[in-house]
Amino acid sequence: MSTPSARLAELGLSLPPVAAPLAAYVPATVSSGHVYTSGQLPSVAGELTHRGKVGAEVSLEDAVQAARTAMLNALAAAASVIGGLDRIGRVIKVTVFVASDPTFTGQPAVANGASELLGELFGDAGRHVRSAVGVSVLPLDAPVEVELTVEPAGVAW
Repeated sequence: MSTPSARLAELGLSLPPVAAPLAAYVPATVSSGHVYTSGQLPSVAGELTHRGKVGAEVSLEDAVQAARTAMLNALAAAASVIGGLDRIGRVIKVTVFVASDPTFTGQPAVANGASELLGELFGDAGRHVRSAVGVSVLPLDAPVEVELTVEPAGVAW
């Protein structure tokens, strides 16, 4: 079986540089055998890929892609504190915040953009618990924000 970084390359993707924090926090930290990321936005080279509310200015399809992009940023943050993507042994939890028009109820479908990428990269080790939460607004008017908790490879409980 190939490694997560090899599968990422097969998908034509790469981990971006770790996004610079927007305020007083770190992108990721390790504690008690887990890696926790700060919320990651769907940005490429420092620019949001989309802006606005899902179900209004942002389509479901664009929001799914935004969640996938935000997950790449979360993976980059996690990998940066444990020595690379292939050091992620298992995905534990994903939280996806979706800036939603009041009538939009498809938050789980948006979150699938992040979750399905993890399945493609990690197989069974990418299966995780998840929350998909609709909110009124996110930083910089982003449509999606993703948080990730992973277990480094080699951690035995």
